[in-house]
Amino acid sequence: MLIVITTSMMESMLDVRIGSIAGSLLLATPVLVIVMDWLIGLTETYERVESRTSRPSKTRRLAMTYDRDLIGYGANPPDPKWPGGARVAINFVMNYEEGSEPSVQDGEGYTEIGLTESSGLPAGVKGRDLAGEGMFAYGSRVGFWRLMRLFQERGLPLTVFGCALAIERNPEAAASIRASGFDVCSHGWRWIKHYELSEEDEREHIARAIASLKVTVGERPLGWYCRYGPSVNTRRLVVEEGGFLYDSDAYDDELPYWKVVDGKPHLVVPYSLVNNDGKFGSGFFGTSADYFAWHKDAFDMLYAEGATQPKMMSVGLHMRLIGHPARAAGLARFLDYVQGHQEVWVTRRLDIARHWAATHPFAGKLA
Repeated sequence: MLIVITTSMMESMLDVRIGSIAGSLLLATPVLVIVMDWLIGLTETYERVESRTSRPSKTRRLAMTYDRDLIGYGANPPDPKWPGGARVAINFVMNYEEGSEPSVQDGEGYTEIGLTESSGLPAGVKGRDLAGEGMFAYGSRVGFWRLMRLFQERGLPLTVFGCALAIERNPEAAASIRASGFDVCSHGWRWIKHYELSEEDEREHIARAIASLKVTVGERPLGWYCRYGPSVNTRRLVVEEGGFLYDSDAYDDELPYWKVVDGKPHLVVPYSLVNNDGKFGSGFFGTSADYFAWHKDAFDMLYAEGATQPKMMSVGLHMRLIGHPARAAGLARFLDYVQGHQEVWVTRRLDIARHWAATHPFAGKLA
């Protein structure tokens, strides 16, 4: 005969037994120990039954409401069909931030020193940090022109992640970008943390960035990328604006992919903080040899894999970091190394987005 004990019966039995033990003070100590051992065993049995019944349902509910995609393309990503049958599509990105960073003059009450030589130094400057300001200014005064020369002398394309106010404040650089044919992806109105902005303020920053870049570089941006990371509202606001082809506020893949945002298809072209000269600012890279070896290894791996699974490689550059001669030497070596290979598509980010939209158009169902 099969006897089924339900969880409610377990609870009742447990309550009765606890009440019985608690109410009886006549039990001898040895007997009490035996009873308590039995009670603990009964409790553990109940917990095992409970875990097999309710916990999986809780897990399923959590999985259904989890709004992150941890799977992506999986083991069989799509063939991007890069032009010319390229094994790798490489996009070099120059981050133009100098002049839009937090500052005393622009109301923040302090001088931004992120991604500069001052990292790790006990500065402790109250008010304006003139040394920090100078390290940023090096990027727009010197580093910008060195990077432009490195790419233009080799006939290589470049994408500018441009902070609109920073470009406004250097008309000569704006004119050079406008004449270069390089694409500009908006890096915000200013180099600030969008996840600290209210929704209304962020909406205004997006609008101001678009209007500014239309004037300085001659056309509105078709791509968007925040400083470090977006707010929970950024992608929705970018789609709401209606004029962007893609955003790069993602670090989760080596191929573009589609998202549905407010019932509309939206393209994401992931960026990288891995293949990035920011490692100089953190002390991870010390020399141009470090920089070259790291990027060469990344390229070699992607190039080998590209025989069967082509991917894209994003390379981030900062004018105030890689723009210094000892570091720029490593970038120059890497550019020459890449150009020594066949079946490589060095291209603008906008061209990757347009290629993906044309070759792999959105095919899902709009929610």
